Amino acid sequence: MFPNLPFRRHPSIAATEQADAREPDSPRPPSLALALGGGAARGWSHIGVLRTLEAAGIRPDIIAGTSIGAVVGGCWAAGRLDDLEAWARSLTRRRMFGVLDVSLAGAGLIGGGKLRTQLESQLGETRIEDLAARFVAISTEYGTGHEVWLGRGDLALALRASYALPGVFEPVRVGGRWLMDGALVNPVPVSAARALGGRVVVAVGLQSEISPHGAVIQTYEATEGDDAVAAGVTRARRRLRLRRNRPKEGAPPPAADRTPGAPGIARVMVQAYNITQDRISRSRLAGDPPDVMIGPRLSGIGLFEFHRADEAIRLGAEAAERSLDAIRDALRAFA
Repeated sequence: MFPNLPFRRHPSIAATEQADAREPDSPRPPSLALALGGGAARGWSHIGVLRTLEAAGIRPDIIAGTSIGAVVGGCWAAGRLDDLEAWARSLTRRRMFGVLDVSLAGAGLIGGGKLRTQLESQLGETRIEDLAARFVAISTEYGTGHEVWLGRGDLALALRASYALPGVFEPVRVGGRWLMDGALVNPVPVSAARALGGRVVVAVGLQSEISPHGAVIQTYEATEGDDAVAAGVTRARRRLRLRRNRPKEGAPPPAADRTPGAPGIARVMVQAYNITQDRISRSRLAGDPPDVMIGPRLSGIGLFEFHRADEAIRLGAEAAERSLDAIRDALRAFA
């Protein structure tokens, strides 16, 4: 995919190559790649995973990230994880409203100008090819649905394109293409991690405990209790017709009846995202599974609860701690 992609060798790789030149018979450590999945606010758990791996003396040579996974992985590769973690832990509900500049005129609910300024102030003009570790951010091309790997150029721009969730953030123009959230096509980018040279791939998925949607319910039919729901829908439609035909100008229209027990629009959107990510992740991982899968227990953290960074980071660290033995075994097996 990137035959001529320039990148700076990770210090551990350079040292290994020098050792190999002196001792040709000594075994070469395998390249360790991390595939960091998307999941909005739950992605703060990636920080805990990286912190735990570092404390155990395990440093990835390659990082492939999608959406929030790209943000955390890119900041780590640029040496700015401390700044990102400090900012994430400082977020409160009130501060979140200050950071998210709501815009009803553009292509997304959030303009993203303040987040863009925050990223650019931390990363400056850092370019992907100058990072110490090999890095790629996954995005989706608007219109075609192509999976686009951003492995060159401006790091901050690539991260913005990778997390541009449709309907929430505006698409980002990169190299003449309009790009959106990479989680639409590759929520946990194991395939990219392997393509960049990862011999041992450790994936961090954020949906394993969120969306257990894998069953098929066959021969399903309506029940007697559905009649009451259908009646509620009929009343709602009748009220909407009355509102359209109301003769008086300026009078407030009657409120349409909400179908009993029906979820609200916000819950529907979040659950639709969870189901979609779960289904795509299952399909992609079945074809190209990682060597080790880390699954933080994030069911209690909402998709947009960015103010709960402390909890998400702790859960990520605990999940990584549980996987350390498996990671060491995989490294030894390949070495």
